[in-house]
Amino acid sequence: MPPWNAQQVFEPMPLPQLADPDVREEVAPEDKPVRSRSYPEYQARGIRAGSWMFNPSLTAGAFYDSNVFSSNINRRSDVAGQLGAGLNAQTLWERHGISIRALTNSTWYRENPGLDETDASIKGTGRYDIDKHTVLLGAFQAAYLHEGVGSLSSPEGAVEPTPYSVVGADLTLRREFGRLSGSVGGRVDSYDFGSTVAQNGAVIDQSSRSGQVYAAHGRVEYAFSDKTAVFTSGEFNVRDLRGSPGQPLSSDGYRVYSGFALELTRLIHGEVAGGYMAQRFDSPSIGTIQGPTYRARLTWSPSRRLDVRLKAEQLVTEASETSSTGILANAIQLGFDYELRRNVILSTFGTYEKDSFKGQDRLDNVYALDAQLKYLLNNVTSLSFQYRYLRRDSNIPEFSYDKHQVGINAAARF
Repeated sequence: MPPWNAQQVFEPMPLPQLADPDVREEVAPEDKPVRSRSYPEYQARGIRAGSWMFNPSLTAGAFYDSNVFSSNINRRSDVAGQLGAGLNAQTLWERHGISIRALTNSTWYRENPGLDETDASIKGTGRYDIDKHTVLLGAFQAAYLHEGVGSLSSPEGAVEPTPYSVVGADLTLRREFGRLSGSVGGRVDSYDFGSTVAQNGAVIDQSSRSGQVYAAHGRVEYAFSDKTAVFTSGEFNVRDLRGSPGQPLSSDGYRVYSGFALELTRLIHGEVAGGYMAQRFDSPSIGTIQGPTYRARLTWSPSRRLDVRLKAEQLVTEASETSSTGILANAIQLGFDYELRRNVILSTFGTYEKDSFKGQDRLDNVYALDAQLKYLLNNVTSLSFQYRYLRRDSNIPEFSYDKHQVGINAAARF
C-alpha cells in the first residue's frame, strides 16, 4: 500500500517493495503484528455502497478513577460511564484513494459532573497517483477535544477539563527514483482554547494558547533492499500563539534526524534515528532549548504470538499559561502484545518520562503502567478490560500525584 503516513515524517514508513510483485509471498494473518492482525472469522464485514466501504461502530463502558482531579491534596475517587460512536469510510478505487474516520465519545461522572466531557473529531487522508512513481498525499482533521485535569498542559488548580478545537491540514508530494525516494510537504494546525474553572470557582482563561502552528517537512530515503533503508528527515516549525502581555508563548524551531529502517525476517522491524533539535522561544525567561535528540520505534517478534514494542523519543513542548514555560520531555516505553487465542489479545506497556521545565526550577518524573485484555466474541462484538497506574513525582510537591484507573468496554463493529 502507498505510504499513507508520509505526512508524519517522524513515524516509521513502510519499506519499499523492490521484489517482483509476481513472486512476492502474501503475508499471512499470523505473520502480521499481533495488535493489527485480523482473522476472517473476526473481521468486520462493512457496508458497501458503490465504490465506498463503510464500517460503523458503537462503544459503551465504565471506569473507576481513584484520583479524578490528579491531585495530592484534593483526592477524590469516582465512577464514570462512557458512550461513543464511530464511522470509517474508504474508497475501493483501483487508483487514488480517500479514507475518512469520524469519532465521538462522551464521558459522565457520577459525583463530579464538572468533569463531564464530549469529544468529537473527523480525520481524513487522501492519495492522488500522479504517475507510477509520484503520489500526492493529503490529510485533514477537525476536532473538538478536552485536556484532562492534571495533565502536563492543564492549568494549575483547574478542576474541570480545558476545551479546545483544532483544525489542520497537510499536503505532501512523494516521489520514488528506484531505490531512492523523497517527500516534501507542509502542514498547518489552528488551535482555539476555551476556559476552565479553578477549585474556588474562578475562571481560568486559556485563550492565550490559541493560534496556529506551521510546519514544513521533508524526508529522503535510500533502500539497500526491501528489508533495510537509511533515511534523513527534518521539520521546521513556527508556533504562532496569541500569548498575553509580558508572557509570550510563541516559538520557532527545527528537528533533523538520520537513521535506518530495518526488517529482519519479520523478527525485528522499525526505525532508529538520532539528530539535533532547537526551539527558540520568544519569552526571554525560556530562551532556546537545543541539543542532540533521538527517536526509536522497534518491534521484536520472538514468536508469532508475541510482539515486544519499544518506543523512545525526545521532544520540546510548552505548558499552559498559568505556568508558561518550555518543556524538554524524554520518554521511553516498553510493552508487549500477546495473542492468548486468535480472539483474545493481552497488551501491556510501561512508560517512563522525564519532564524538564525551562524558565522555572521544576523537574518531573512520570511512571505509567497500562494493560488491556481484549476479547473478540465474533466479527461484530468485543469486550475489553483496562487498567492504568500513573504516578508523577515532581520536585514541587503540589504537582505530585498518583492514580489508578480500572475500566470495561463493549464494542460493536459492523
